[in-house]
Amino acid sequence: MHLKVASAFLALLFASSAWTQTPSRIEPPFWWTNMPVSELQLQLYRENIGLYRATIDAPGISITKQVAVDSTNYLFLYLNIDETAQAGTLAIELSNGDESFTLDYELRERDSIEGRNLGFDSSDLIYLMMPDRFANGNTENDNVEGLTETVDRSDPTKRQGGDIQGISDHLDYIDELGMTAIWFTPMFENNSPPSYGGYHGYAATDMYNVDRRVGSNEAYKQLVTDVHARGMKVIMDMIHNHIGLDHWWMSDLPTKDWIHDVEEYGYTNFKGTIQGDPNASQYDKEKLVKGWFVPYMPDLNQRNDLLADYLIQNSIWWIEYSGIDGIRMDTYLYPYPEYMSRWVSEVLAAYPNFNIVGEVWVETVAHESYWQDDSKNADGYDSELPSVTDFPLSFAIRNGLNEEFGWETGLSRIYYAFAQDRLYTDPNNNVIFIDNHDMSRVYEHLGKDEDLFKIAYSVLLTARGIPQVYYGTELMMEHENRGGDDEAWRQTMPGGWPDDDRNVFKKSGRTEKENEILSYMKKMNEWRKQTPAVHDGKLLQFIPDENTFVYFRILEDQAVMVAINGSDEEKSLSTDRFAEVLDHYKTAKVAPTDKRIQISETITLEAKSALVLTLSK
Repeated sequence: MHLKVASAFLALLFASSAWTQTPSRIEPPFWWTNMPVSELQLQLYRENIGLYRATIDAPGISITKQVAVDSTNYLFLYLNIDETAQAGTLAIELSNGDESFTLDYELRERDSIEGRNLGFDSSDLIYLMMPDRFANGNTENDNVEGLTETVDRSDPTKRQGGDIQGISDHLDYIDELGMTAIWFTPMFENNSPPSYGGYHGYAATDMYNVDRRVGSNEAYKQLVTDVHARGMKVIMDMIHNHIGLDHWWMSDLPTKDWIHDVEEYGYTNFKGTIQGDPNASQYDKEKLVKGWFVPYMPDLNQRNDLLADYLIQNSIWWIEYSGIDGIRMDTYLYPYPEYMSRWVSEVLAAYPNFNIVGEVWVETVAHESYWQDDSKNADGYDSELPSVTDFPLSFAIRNGLNEEFGWETGLSRIYYAFAQDRLYTDPNNNVIFIDNHDMSRVYEHLGKDEDLFKIAYSVLLTARGIPQVYYGTELMMEHENRGGDDEAWRQTMPGGWPDDDRNVFKKSGRTEKENEILSYMKKMNEWRKQTPAVHDGKLLQFIPDENTFVYFRILEDQAVMVAINGSDEEKSLSTDRFAEVLDHYKTAKVAPTDKRIQISETITLEAKSALVLTLSK
């Protein structure tokens, strides 16, 4: 074709309403018919698309609003999709008066909801892992063109190469460990600069795509399916407080107020107790919610309605697409509280069987309970949040086992944590833990004392709430003294990499000590699965005495007695003190065995031990 003729043809094509093209980006990338929500926000991004206006001619679908913003490269469309809409290709006609084009958008049929979006509860045992640190099943995706940070096994602050394939390869290990749910730290694309290690996943640069060094959206969806096939659940980690500095928005923000201005607000004060503090200054409140988390994490402004809608819809998209069973929301205290309430209520309205836990890192029960739904807060705030991360109980266990016994110290700390359960609307829905990816490993914290470690684990499995176990805790993993504090307790699992000199996923690759503790934990985990009293039983406790502490979980015909001796000497407990419970049960078995014991006038507790008894009528 002659060049001038070709140019004339292309000009005609671009002006034609029959021309179809895709904008530089559209989010969400597709949607479904017959969804539990009828509204859909489409974020279109292309040069000067904000100067266009859209029309749709399709049964059951209408445009309710279209919004142009500060940047002319965005157009936000709000669609109403009713029950008569059909799956297929939706033609969206866009015109600016001089030229027009057609955008084809995909509407899919919904998958069956059976076996998906199941939620999680106190019968579950959650395994928390960082995908980058668990196992590398596909070395070919270690370094990906277009993603700046590469794998560097010599530097623990950098990516190590763990991925979805590595997780899939070791689902047997997690299943046999006795876990019923897996919480993965975020797998969103984190295209951070090499100077900032984005291996942890909390600096998202694309909220609709899995990082290609970890896998793909399809691989993530298949992983959820494979976990479900084993009778386990998946909890997805999300972040609505901030994004990564290199998120694609940052080169062309939709609106001037899309993020908070770091020059005006600086960095957050990290004081979550400000929320709910009746005496807090406005300055401190704004510093908390508007300050950036770190220099590489711009703080999102959820009071921008377009952004709030975008974030809520992103959550619904992932729930629908992947079939996940729950969400753990990072930095729950840092966004605007009214936005978090709205987000929770809209997600749970769409998926009533779902569960959400918010990261609420505070030191006291009063500040923690403020964030659980239906709390009787003096300021009238209701977070709508079903579950909170129970940091006060975690601190009580970790610190109480690490200090001398006293009226308010030692085992008394656990007692006082339980004694304040009246402040929670549902303490049994709290996620409880003895360590996680942001804390020193519990074995190290307890001075590498195996006896104290077993006490801590016994409390974790028998306390009210939903227990979470951090990967490697089943091996009493110690710190790795390389990199920063975070990296000290974010080690890779030996055997998860082809060049590792041992493999802890196999018995032959573990030390004798590791095999002993793993066997103990497997048996305790299985015992917990089979013991409804520790899922839903009432907690009844007795005041600690001479460095011993006894509490019960009671459920109809079954009860569990937990007797802890925190001292270096053997102790004898008189059972008369516990008659109000023990008089109702005839048999006692030592967990996690079937060994029966006779409840006599005294119970002997070995030094630094926890005796767990299953009681039956």
